[in-house]
Amino acid sequence: MKPALSRTQGWLVALMATSAMSVSYIDRQTLAALAPTVRTALSIDRTHYGWLTSAFSMAYLVAAPLAGTLIDRAGARRGLAAAVFVWSGVAALHAAAPTFSILFVLRIALGLAEAPSFPGAVQAVKRALPEGDRSAGVGLLFTGSSIGAMIAAPAAVALNKHFGWRFAFVGTALIGLLWIPCWLLATRGATAELAPRPPETAHPKFFREAATTLSELGRQGAVIRAVILVVASAPGIMFVLNWFPQYLVDAHGLVQDDLGRYAWCPPLFFDVGAVAFGVAASRRERNGSVGSHADFVAFAAMLAATLACLPLAADAFEATMVASAAMAGGGALFALLTGDMLSRIDPSRVSRAGGLTAAAQSAAYVVASPILGTVVDRTHTYDQVLLALGALVVPGAAAWIAWPAIAPRRRD
Repeated sequence: MKPALSRTQGWLVALMATSAMSVSYIDRQTLAALAPTVRTALSIDRTHYGWLTSAFSMAYLVAAPLAGTLIDRAGARRGLAAAVFVWSGVAALHAAAPTFSILFVLRIALGLAEAPSFPGAVQAVKRALPEGDRSAGVGLLFTGSSIGAMIAAPAAVALNKHFGWRFAFVGTALIGLLWIPCWLLATRGATAELAPRPPETAHPKFFREAATTLSELGRQGAVIRAVILVVASAPGIMFVLNWFPQYLVDAHGLVQDDLGRYAWCPPLFFDVGAVAFGVAASRRERNGSVGSHADFVAFAAMLAATLACLPLAADAFEATMVASAAMAGGGALFALLTGDMLSRIDPSRVSRAGGLTAAAQSAAYVVASPILGTVVDRTHTYDQVLLALGALVVPGAAAWIAWPAIAPRRRD
């Protein structure tokens, strides 16, 4: 069904949904930007830092599928506003963490609170934009995460330099509280499109329905192959987002105050990849092509695999360029696989499908980050880790391209 909003109104909603993703990534990436300082202040080694980054993903993994169901019932307008309010408070509490253990608990709490972010944002894009604009809308949506990461690094580094790392967590958390009234104002004309589904009064029935729907989605070919490609490409993205600042310190001798000059660039290229490939896919679809964009996926996978070349970089600038190329491929892959999946499933289950892929991404983070930290602590080098992360994306992309007999694209 074509949305009742005008195209301009639809894109305004999509833009604000994208900014919600930015806010979520500012709060979750502040720790990565401050990792060298926080690790020193709280005496955290690389193995335990790996567990810190996994703590967020553990909680997100558990909560994301259910969060999709809750967003379907609460509606994206109210659901996203409530979620941003809660996670901004949790993010600010990071400033009071006295030990690794407390910080670990806060990372879990932040993962739970941010779980509705992607399901809510993808529901808003799906409902607000007409069919021919949705792949481009999904590409725009994925820029939100990298824009947030781009803002987090220089903002957190600057706040740390002038006020200390504890105030840096409070300062970045305030951005979310400023976003809430802007979202409610921008979506006033989209209350019908972003409204909740009729509520269920019987809670056991609600949870049984949620479990049944998730089980059905998990058996659909379009969802399975999307999950496979997410699992293959997410660990490389995780490294650049959560470990790259620490890598620059360890491998190229940078100090905390230098990181803001470099850490913003790879997320920007994630945006470039997501937007460019999303727009190209939408253009094909408007011209009548309904294929799965296998050639785009193959090229994007080759870009993502360049992460394996990071040890060859001679200095921080070259390392940043290699990481940026890999992130461009990762952004393209996420935009393509998500747009393709959403075009092949029932519109009423979009948020839950998005929750499943978000959960798959979190599962990959949970497994990869502690292993990465342990390997680096034991070998004192990142070389083997980077080779494995770059190589992993190739079989995932090959499986996605070769996946047989998936559901046809929906014309709604």
